[in-house]
Amino acid sequence: MTISARIHAMENRMFTRERMDRMIDARDEGEALKVLSECGYGGPDGLSAQNLEEVLSQARGAVFGEIRSAVPDPRVADVFQLKYDYHNAKTLVKGEAMGVDADRLLLSGGRYDPEQLASGFRKDVLSGVSPRFQRAVQEARAVLADTHDPQRADVVLDRACFEEMAQLARACRSSFLEGYVRLSIDAANLRTAVRVARMEKGSDFLLQVLLPGGNVSEKTLAAARGDELGSLFQTGPLAKAAQLGGKAARPAGGSLTAFERECDNALTRYVADAKRVPFGEETVIAYLYAKEAELTAVRTILASRRAGLEGAAIRERLRETYV
Repeated sequence: MTISARIHAMENRMFTRERMDRMIDARDEGEALKVLSECGYGGPDGLSAQNLEEVLSQARGAVFGEIRSAVPDPRVADVFQLKYDYHNAKTLVKGEAMGVDADRLLLSGGRYDPEQLASGFRKDVLSGVSPRFQRAVQEARAVLADTHDPQRADVVLDRACFEEMAQLARACRSSFLEGYVRLSIDAANLRTAVRVARMEKGSDFLLQVLLPGGNVSEKTLAAARGDELGSLFQTGPLAKAAQLGGKAARPAGGSLTAFERECDNALTRYVADAKRVPFGEETVIAYLYAKEAELTAVRTILASRRAGLEGAAIRERLRETYV
């Protein structure tokens, strides 16, 4: 069986909108967790509130492991895994600066084992990592030590993360994956532009924190006023998000919920086009994205239920589904 056929079979167990609704409307958490069991979470041991986070982390690792062993070029999976490495880099750099042990905040699922990464970081010997990752960690450490500004250190690592994503996508020779990375950069930059506008900071500051490599250049985006964002993205997948962002960009622009959701929905709609491709890397890329979105949705629903939110409020927080 080809990887595409296997993925299409696995899609039958994914977290559909109908399953989300059942989980939201469940009488109690135990009933909600039964819905997840239908999707294959927990295995023969089942699910409980106590082992849920461990199960979700294991599921993420299992997906990456299966894809890496089944595709001709595992760098496709790297594109989705490296953000966990960069999350861990941010955690370690900030923990060091604050003089605290932040190991409990490290995430699995990246290319590099979190414990080994932390050990190498403390010994100042990051072996077995990409040269770009190594340089970014060193630069972020130096920037934070010089400026005492965690945001500037984050920008260093974010730029390196998306730069590596773009490099890997080009190396895979997948125009679909390259398009996904460019759209991801556009979405990140659009979010940044809206937040900077709400903070009433100028274009010079915005240009310092925008990411290169998107469909809309940093200079073009930095030069635009908040109410002009819609015109910059009007012909692409982020058109609706940019319209919402233009309204939210005012200092008193109100909630960002609808805008943030639409940024994510644009990415979902992009990968959903893979459904029209019966074979190829598009199916793998879409599945990796969809599984990560699924894990986010599970956490959102459960956290919202525990916070006592009504069903309508929970649904407002959820993104569009791939299946």
